[in-house]
Amino acid sequence: MAGVKNSKLKLLYLAEILEKKTDENNYITATQLCDELARLGITAERKSIYKDIDVLREYGYDIIHNGSRNSGGYFLGARKFELAEIRLLSDAVQAANFISQKKTNQLVEKIESFASEKQAKILHSQVYVDNRPKCKNEEIYYTISLLDEAITKGVKVTFTYTRRRITEEFKTAREDKIFTVSPYALIWSDDHYYLICNNEKYDNLMQLRIDRIKKLEHTDSPSRHFSEVSSYTNYFDTADYTAKLFNMYSGEQKPVELVCHNELLETMLDRFGENIRTQKVDDNHFLLRTNAAVSDGLAAWVLQFGGRVKVRMPNDLIYTIKMKAEEILKSYE
Repeated sequence: MAGVKNSKLKLLYLAEILEKKTDENNYITATQLCDELARLGITAERKSIYKDIDVLREYGYDIIHNGSRNSGGYFLGARKFELAEIRLLSDAVQAANFISQKKTNQLVEKIESFASEKQAKILHSQVYVDNRPKCKNEEIYYTISLLDEAITKGVKVTFTYTRRRITEEFKTAREDKIFTVSPYALIWSDDHYYLICNNEKYDNLMQLRIDRIKKLEHTDSPSRHFSEVSSYTNYFDTADYTAKLFNMYSGEQKPVELVCHNELLETMLDRFGENIRTQKVDDNHFLLRTNAAVSDGLAAWVLQFGGRVKVRMPNDLIYTIKMKAEEILKSYE
């Protein structure tokens, strides 16, 4: 009976061997496939291997033979992820500082499993880690899962949120606060993962860092509909909301006009998108019109460009920038 059971598993093992042992630079012969199967307790002849390969091809596996039927070997061509895609995913996980080091190692290992063993070894040796700090909140996977479920069900959540502050003794201390919120979306911005939600005490939206959330639980209360606290009615447009935020600061949405130096065109297109409205001001400057959340975050973003960006409107943003510029000047006097 064991032999019959193993023979039924042969196709699955063959597919796994091809995934792990082969790629466009590494082949395996029919004889070697028989040897690999034998190590797994499955007896196979070369002729049966040919038939099994045909079955796997018919199912959809891109199994390619290099050489003649009696020489050369087989390798798996197309995979779920191309090598460049695996590298991108691996680099993204390594760079994400909201994922703990332990979870990072586990995720990278899983991502690399989509490549062959030799490709994974090369990928792993080429991974660049810049020693950036990683969060130590091991609950983050569980938190994300619960938040995703709460958004789908439309229920409020409660949790402990941690902020850091300086004590009277000029030491860093943690400050925990309990929040009950209606969750609407999860977004990745500026190397952090955020929850977009509504605090039940207020009539607006807020952003909270997910790596600072602990002890999250669902409540029995239905979430407040986002149309009550935002301009969105039919669905919460996460992409639109994110595009209008600066440094994750909330603010009132207003028309904004910026006079920019021509050298900043690429920067502005990257930030606001290809469809922003622009017009020539003079040979060296263009006018940009868009809608954005007017906040301290937007003011700080504009200030980083110095005299190369000038706000034409709204007036409250101009005032905020003037005040911040004066504060900076005073600190150096």
